[in-house]
Amino acid sequence: MNRVSVPSANAVFVKSLFVASMALGSIAFAAEAQHPAAVVKADPAKGATLYEGGDNARGLPACVSCHGANGNSTIAANPKLSNQIAAYTHKQLVDFTTPQRANPIMTTYAKMLTDEEKHNVAAYLAVQKTKPGAAKNKDTVELGRKIYRGGIAEKGVAACASCHGAAGAGIPAQYPRLAGQQQDYTLAQLTAFRAGGRSNSPQMVTLAQRLSDAEMKAVADYIAGLR
Repeated sequence: MNRVSVPSANAVFVKSLFVASMALGSIAFAAEAQHPAAVVKADPAKGATLYEGGDNARGLPACVSCHGANGNSTIAANPKLSNQIAAYTHKQLVDFTTPQRANPIMTTYAKMLTDEEKHNVAAYLAVQKTKPGAAKNKDTVELGRKIYRGGIAEKGVAACASCHGAAGAGIPAQYPRLAGQQQDYTLAQLTAFRAGGRSNSPQMVTLAQRLSDAEMKAVADYIAGLR
């Protein structure tokens, strides 16, 4: 007699979280489709000039000084921006001008940029190749993998992969690329979401509040090794 496999309660719960997450994304996408923003034709070449050289006349420093050549930051606390989804980078530059993502350095610079310049810089970074990173803590890689790929059902934490993709490539215009991101930076953002220092993603605020310090460190380290 053939046995009929019955999904576990945890599997059903995680699947439900995934479906709900995707449904929310679809609703947001549909709303944008009904009320589309003005189409902006970004210029990556102008973005490259601003990223690499800044604008001395306005006292705007070059982005490269903090985020590295082609967006490949070598400073652990500063994020890699290369190959990031353009719509996401633009949104973050806009968010830095609001209380939802206030930052003593980035808020000042973001306010100096026009919206066209934000789009140009984002377009330039989107086509830059990312230098791969690597997980550093072999003792927590498995925990990070489990959280990223399967979530934590008993704590109501959805799998990171359900929004950011199995390889961390993200979903254009909805969720950012995470693959290869600096461990320290990812951990800092998860901590900020949990503590209220960053509130420009309600979904991430909720999820971060359910993660322990050890779980945050494990998933941040695992993400650094994705490619």
